Parts: sequence; C-alpha cells; structure tokens
Amino acid sequence: MRSRSANRSGIVLRRRVTPAGDIIVTLLTPQGKVKAIARGGVRGALSSRLNLFHHVAVQVYQTPQADLATVQQAVLEGALPRLAEPERYAFAHLMAELADALFQEGEFSEQAFELFAGALRGVSHQPDPEWVALVMSYKLLGLAGFVMQTARCARCGTANPEHPDPLGGQLLCAACASLPAYPPESLDFLRSVVRRSVRASMESPVPHDQRPALWRALERFVTVQVGNVQSWRQLVPTGAAGEQAVIPAR
Repeated sequence: MRSRSANRSGIVLRRRVTPAGDIIVTLLTPQGKVKAIARGGVRGALSSRLNLFHHVAVQVYQTPQADLATVQQAVLEGALPRLAEPERYAFAHLMAELADALFQEGEFSEQAFELFAGALRGVSHQPDPEWVALVMSYKLLGLAGFVMQTARCARCGTANPEHPDPLGGQLLCAACASLPAYPPESLDFLRSVVRRSVRASMESPVPHDQRPALWRALERFVTVQVGNVQSWRQLVPTGAAGEQAVIPAR
C-alpha cells in the first residue's frame, strides 16, 4: 500500500497541543472530518494558522503505518476574529464540539460543512449570537439524523404534546409531564426548526426568557441521543442541588 498525500480545505473543530510541542487538529471538510498532526507545530508558522475556528487549506501526508496524517503545509483561508469575544466564543465552541460528535471521519458531507461554516459566520456577525447558535445546533442535529419527536408524547404516544421531558429533552403530554407546558413561541420553534429555513428562524426569534428551557431541552436530547458534550457546562450551569440553572438573559 502506498503512502497518501491529499489537499483539504476545512475548519478547525478541535486543537490540542502535546507535551512534545506537536499540534493535533480535527478539521471539518466537505469530504468529512480529517484528524492530523503538525509535528513541532507550536514552534513554527503553523501554530497561528491552525487555531480553533480557522478556515485553512492543508496538505496532509499519511503512511499506511501511521494513525494520524501529518500536516505538511497549511494556508489560512479565512478567520473570524470576533469569535474570540466572550459572548460569542462559548456558542462557537459548543457548535464545534457538537459537529465533532455528530460527523465522522471519512463521512462525505458538503452540506454539513456549509451549515457549520454558516453557523460560525452567524455567531460572529449577528447581533444575537445566542439565537444563531440555538437554531444552528438544532439544524446540525437534524442534518445528522437526530430529530426530536414533537408530534407525539415521548412516553405514551399521545398526539400534540406541549410539556418538557426532563430526562430526554423531547415533548410530553399533560398526563406524563411534571413541568408546565412550553409557551407558544417555544413550542412553535421546537416543532418547526428542523424543516424551517434558517432565514425564517432568524426572523422569528424566541424571547430571551424562554431560551433557557430550550437550551436545557437541547442538552438533554444531545446527551441521550449523541453523547456527552463538555461545552454545556458553559451554557447550562448546574446548581448546588443538581438542577440545571437558568441561563441569564442577554
């Protein structure tokens, strides 16, 4: 088997520096995720290019015996410096971690790449980055095939449920629920966000005081359906009694 060299253009989802000074990066590209190592990267020009959320063109080389491809060259194609702002960084980081969990290496998905790239641009440029992140997180889930059950109760199957499911993040009927029903705006969002266009969702934001419940539903749904995502700790904090606290309104 011959060694392989390839050129890829993608966005840095994850970056880790090893004790030896190497940089291990995960990129989301139109051809799927790519995981590679830049040996000695922290001591050279690659260090500033392979930053989180950067759009880079890389040349990678992999031998049959190697677990990771090696980054030979990297050219910065685009950066969104506003994502470093505290009120934007947490949302961008959440979506990067979510995309990393949802999409697999070698899984071709140009649509996933375009959706994620658009999500980062929205968080960077829009005046309401929280709403962008909430909408795009649900859209990424839907693209990956994880769609919340909203037409029927997640427990008994009763039609048109309206109450939060505190365990699975879906919807429950009044008979199965222990929490009050969602407000109409939140219900409309949960029932339509996957099929509605991004533009239409952006034009109909849910009020700030209703968003904490939607974030909690998203966190529970992702944990059950996909797995643990560490970034929830920044967005859905846990109180002393173990109940998730309300995210402060912005």
